[in-house]
Parts: sequence; C-alpha cells; structure tokens
Amino acid sequence: MDLETLIAEREIAAQLVRFARAMDARDWPVCLAILTPDATAEFGTGVLEDADAIVGQIRGYLDACGPTQHLLGSILVDIDPAGDRATSRAYVSDTHLGRGARSDLTFSTLGDYHDDWRRIDGVWRLTHRHKHSHAVLGTFDVFAPDDA
Repeated sequence: MDLETLIAEREIAAQLVRFARAMDARDWPVCLAILTPDATAEFGTGVLEDADAIVGQIRGYLDACGPTQHLLGSILVDIDPAGDRATSRAYVSDTHLGRGARSDLTFSTLGDYHDDWRRIDGVWRLTHRHKHSHAVLGTFDVFAPDDA
C-alpha cells in the first residue's frame, strides 16, 4: 500500500468522524460541507435525493431529541485505483436521549454505514450513504414533538 492510499484512508476516516460529531453538535453546515450537493442516502425511509434532503431528515429527528452520541468503529476504506473515488464501511452505535418530559426515554441503533466518496478539489466528500440497521433499542417517542 502506498503513502497516498494511506493518507486518503485517513482523510476519509476523519470525515466520517467529523460527520458523526457534527450530527451530535447539531452543526448542520459541517454536515452539508462533507456531503456533495447531489449526495443521496437511504436510512430505511426511502431514498433521499440531495444534501439538503439528507440533512433535513437528520435534523427532523435530532432537533426533536436531547443529547445524542454516534460512535463509529471497525472502519474499512477502499480507495479506487484511480485515486479519486472510494467506499467505506463503518459500524455505528448511536444513542438518542429524550428531552424535557421525555428525558427518561432512550432510542439506540446498532448499524453499519456503507458510504461512497469522491475527492473534489483535494477534499473527500460523501456522495452516498446507506445505513443498514441491525438492531433497535428503546422507543421512537424520543423524537416526538415537545407538545406530544
């Protein structure tokens, strides 16, 4: 494996972590900066067709709950031989806590992110995410509106 490949793998792993941390910090501009404008995603609710739709769906959940933590592990990155495209897989364990009257509630998933990447102007950007959920724990009521 050459140095360029190792650097690309490290840059993509860092982008994965930045995206997870941005979701937990509700830093939506960072999420949008990592996604290409025409990025697509599948989280189990149908295909999302662009970066705004992806971040909009994530916000629809996370803006309604309390603190969250998206932990990533067992990250595998494969760089295309041409060097400007890549795929990655990363385990994700995410925990969502309720807020206010729902602060005693939790919702967690165990899953696997399958991502496609493209290097644009020297920066690795996410072009497609498919989250495979393997287990769900807790209650979806964590995401209910405050007046529910």
